[in-house]
Amino acid sequence: MKRRVVVTGMGVVSPLGNTVEAAFARLKTPVNCVQALDELSEYKGLNTRLACRTVFEKPAHWNRKTTRTMGDVAMYALAATEQAIAQAGLDDALLQNGRTGVAYGSCSGSIPSLLDFYSMLTTKEVTGITSGTYIKLMPQTTACNLSVHFKTHGRLVPTGTACTSGSLALGSAAELIRWGVQDVMIAGGGEEFSVTQIAIFDTLYATSLRNDAPQTTPSPYDVDRDGLVIGDGASTFILEEYGHAKARGAKILAELVGFCETTDGTHVTNPNAETMAWALKGALADAGLDGSEIGYVSGHGTATKAGDIAETTATYEAFKRAVPISSLKSYTGHTLGACGALEAALLVKSLETGWYPPTLNLKTPDPACAALDYIAGDGRAIDADFAMSNNFAFGGVNTSLIFKRIAE
Repeated sequence: MKRRVVVTGMGVVSPLGNTVEAAFARLKTPVNCVQALDELSEYKGLNTRLACRTVFEKPAHWNRKTTRTMGDVAMYALAATEQAIAQAGLDDALLQNGRTGVAYGSCSGSIPSLLDFYSMLTTKEVTGITSGTYIKLMPQTTACNLSVHFKTHGRLVPTGTACTSGSLALGSAAELIRWGVQDVMIAGGGEEFSVTQIAIFDTLYATSLRNDAPQTTPSPYDVDRDGLVIGDGASTFILEEYGHAKARGAKILAELVGFCETTDGTHVTNPNAETMAWALKGALADAGLDGSEIGYVSGHGTATKAGDIAETTATYEAFKRAVPISSLKSYTGHTLGACGALEAALLVKSLETGWYPPTLNLKTPDPACAALDYIAGDGRAIDADFAMSNNFAFGGVNTSLIFKRIAE
């Protein structure tokens, strides 16, 4: 028998703000976080100058020992996780009893650590290598650093699936709880800013080039969209078995009722609308819901030509109606490994408040995109019991999560 999985804590470090409340409040301004960065003009051949940067200062209670094996991505993850643990009211006994695990991911580790290894290969000296160099760089750096910091002894699930790293972490964590493997999971995703990530998309002609008008981009689903903008940050959930949460008197923020992951198996970068739709349909089936019961979809909405068309085609195929949808990437840019968890956290707040954000810069939906109910302007009040969050990644990885509103 499947056990129920609920959300008892959330934390955020993002361009929108460094708490869930601050980030959600920023959605109502509505002004995006895109900036034109002079530093990007130093790179010959790089066309875009745009990014969404997280403003972050290390908390005073962290010492050198706390962060010696952490790059920015792990520090973002730790800050978000401290918030989530505090909100959930987890103590050391619960964190360390073996029934609590960690599922966390990012596209990569901390890129600057690569320079230490590069220096070694070019100078033939190992003076720049320390015991923490690889720990900062390794793809499982967020998951392992969190586990060691909080002294967890349960399952460790590193998710390094590019733009689905955060959402796959949430879904994988939920499955461990459902089937009785764990009672509590720390789950989420993060990403730190690196010009190398911008370059990846720039070489694919997928970045926005509105360098002189950063507030007008990205514009997901719009007929005049011209590409994505890279962001960074982290978001953490505390997922917990329903009975376990109730027994200790925890406040339940939402219930995670559906999850599905599919893989395209066709191309590493070109999206596949058919297998994307399978993920959405699979999440509905997992939740035991009909598509008519979903009040809102938080779309992946990167503002790339092919991506938006494939995603909206898949969404219409799954729902067969004009379901309300918007993209938070119009505010934050594409936060890569963080986006699945960050967008899910803000979705939970929407379920709680009944207000759903618009897609910024959406003036005329692209007729090549499917006929969905695209939320624009000032956002919308929706009385929804269920909402879906979708993400899609390089490598052909597709995820869909469904959350249920909890009235307590």
